[in-house]
Amino acid sequence: MKVSKSHKDVTGNSGILHRYQDSMVGSRSIAYTCLFEICTALSVVPGASGLFLRKFLWPKLFQSCGKNVLFGQNIVLRHPNRIALGNRVVISEGCILDARNPSEDVVISIGDDGMLSTQVRIACKNGTVTIGARCGIGAQTVIAASAGNPVTIGNDVAIGPQCYITGGGSYALDRTDIPIAQQSTRITGGSFLEDGVWLGAKVAVLGGVTIGSGAVGGTGSVITRTIPEMAIAMGVPAKVVKMRKQDNGEKKP
Repeated sequence: MKVSKSHKDVTGNSGILHRYQDSMVGSRSIAYTCLFEICTALSVVPGASGLFLRKFLWPKLFQSCGKNVLFGQNIVLRHPNRIALGNRVVISEGCILDARNPSEDVVISIGDDGMLSTQVRIACKNGTVTIGARCGIGAQTVIAASAGNPVTIGNDVAIGPQCYITGGGSYALDRTDIPIAQQSTRITGGSFLEDGVWLGAKVAVLGGVTIGSGAVGGTGSVITRTIPEMAIAMGVPAKVVKMRKQDNGEKKP
């Protein structure tokens, strides 16, 4: 299936309702669109009453939604029928979950006990984002995927505030006869954060890298290449400065 850019969905020649459904709702079903509208209206309801109403109605929007999921105030959803949430997931105030990718049934997946802090943005420009169980995503972090450039995050990953994680998707620069925005995007194969990774605040992870299990990205680092397991990487661009020592938790005699 050929996937169009969201810009074309919004500015295309179809009627305004179909453009809205294609770019925002994710379905041309009138019943689902009405549900989307009701749930969108509930996003601004404050306090405990808002939490209760969203907990009751919002799970019906998603491709799947586990038990005891909490939705904060002012959350923005795009194509929620392509989002899968595990049990006890918490999505905090001001988050944006943009799952616009009509070629996939599940575009954004968040495992059990995952938590998105305030104003986290997950954007899928025809890509996919998979987040494992028990992950914490810090405030104002941006996770961006694109076609051929997924972002995959393992279990027990801790991501500090204001990080930027991309699977890739920068524009090609080969042609000079057309604007850059009209050129194709580069395919990197995506970015992978394996189990137990910890990223400090304001870390940038660029496309096509793997961060091995148990590795650490220091605050403000720009990770442009693969980081091995149990490594501590720092700097711009990030370099391995130390390896974590194995410790089985037993006290020395």
